[in-house]
Amino acid sequence: MELRKNILTALLLAIGFILHQIIPGALGSMKFDLMLSFIFVSLFINRSFKNALLTALLGGIITAMTTTFPGGQIPNIIDKLITCFIVYLLVTISSKFYFNTISVGIIAFIGTLISGTVFLSTAFLLTGLPVPFSVLFFTVIIPTSISNIFVTVLVYNAVSMALKVTNTSFSN
Repeated sequence: MELRKNILTALLLAIGFILHQIIPGALGSMKFDLMLSFIFVSLFINRSFKNALLTALLGGIITAMTTTFPGGQIPNIIDKLITCFIVYLLVTISSKFYFNTISVGIIAFIGTLISGTVFLSTAFLLTGLPVPFSVLFFTVIIPTSISNIFVTVLVYNAVSMALKVTNTSFSN
């Protein structure tokens, strides 16, 4: 079962990699980070801490390789590590109550806001920003957070349906 979980995580990250690669850089060379949607779905489907760590490291390395942001390699890795651990905690807490599509959308929005804020803050400290923080926040992070709600819910529902059809359950 562990191999199946890791394969599913790898497939989700591969799809996220392809989307992250083909999305052009926006204002200030920042990309809309659709990889986050696939990272979040991996965390929703496989709720183990080991998966959160694996997903954070692989997601960070992949987005670091495909970034168009000048000096964005280290900020990408840092932001994925912090974001995955926070989202892992949110998923763990929300699954104790009631985990549904609305929870998925809310966690995706919060996770994307955290990711973008950590990325911009780290990039500002390490290399500087090509335009002011507030401009990047309102023109890239907020729209990405909103779009990631829909992408994450869509991907989560598709993966959940595929798991039901194959009679597979990964949630811990």
